[in-house]
Amino acid sequence: MIVGGEQAHGSSVMDQVGDNIIHHVSNSSLDHPLIHFPHIYGIDLSVTKHVFMLWVVAALVSITVIIPIQKYLRRKNTAPSGLVNAIESIVQFIRDSIVKPNVGPKWVNTWTPLILTFFFFILFANGIGMIPIFDLLGVFNRFIMGVPANDNHNFINNLLHGGVTATGNFNVTAALATITFFTIIIAGTKAHGFIQHWKNLVPHGLAWPIYIILIPIELMGLLVKPFALTMRLAANMTGGHIALLALLSLMAIFAEMFHSVAAGIGVAFISVPLAAAISGLEIIVVMVQAYVFTLLTAVFVGMAINVHH
Repeated sequence: MIVGGEQAHGSSVMDQVGDNIIHHVSNSSLDHPLIHFPHIYGIDLSVTKHVFMLWVVAALVSITVIIPIQKYLRRKNTAPSGLVNAIESIVQFIRDSIVKPNVGPKWVNTWTPLILTFFFFILFANGIGMIPIFDLLGVFNRFIMGVPANDNHNFINNLLHGGVTATGNFNVTAALATITFFTIIIAGTKAHGFIQHWKNLVPHGLAWPIYIILIPIELMGLLVKPFALTMRLAANMTGGHIALLALLSLMAIFAEMFHSVAAGIGVAFISVPLAAAISGLEIIVVMVQAYVFTLLTAVFVGMAINVHH
């Protein structure tokens, strides 16, 4: 039985395990929308699972970060405490240790808000994927509510389609990387002017034949930056879930391979502790990937502002 998925009758456990893993890490599909919206100019604007998750992330960031800070700023001459104190520590660390060394003192206040937005948004989006809320909803829907897995009109069933982490969706990470791409151009333009920004892509004073080779390389490098951000974040957030599901699936695989439930239980003594260890590493990955995306964005913006050739 596969919670939230459709079990193929007559197929082997290996086939079901593979389908189950793909089902849990795939991008959410418009074939299973949560909210139907009409097509506009041929574009389906229906809300999918990951779009819904991004809304949830935005709400959580507002409730836990933005609103507490706004309330604190309204109170004058009071020292921060509790949650606001923790947020202040994170803000100071990102501003003083990430943004300022890369963009410089002149531009630190200009680009710190964007970098902080990236950090908190990605951190919360990554963190939601660590909470097994969708698996619990699937169990509740199937065994308590008695809703069949192939009921595509059921809201919870549609919520189960697609990966558990929005930042594991390449469309989401590509959108974040696209913002970084245009931020690089805007930062360079603000610092040097539009024409000079593009001139700064290559060193000055070289023989003109060298520019024939160098300009395409630099333009390709400009496009590689958002591509690297896209792949790095999505792959890291997807890889851990694949490893976790593969380890837990060993119990079913060995049980079928040896035609014995005892074999599956025996493997559980190895696979479950390993899965728990990977879950612990995933918590670290959640924070590290938010930090890395933030750091690389600050580095790329700083490279556009502070030209060293």
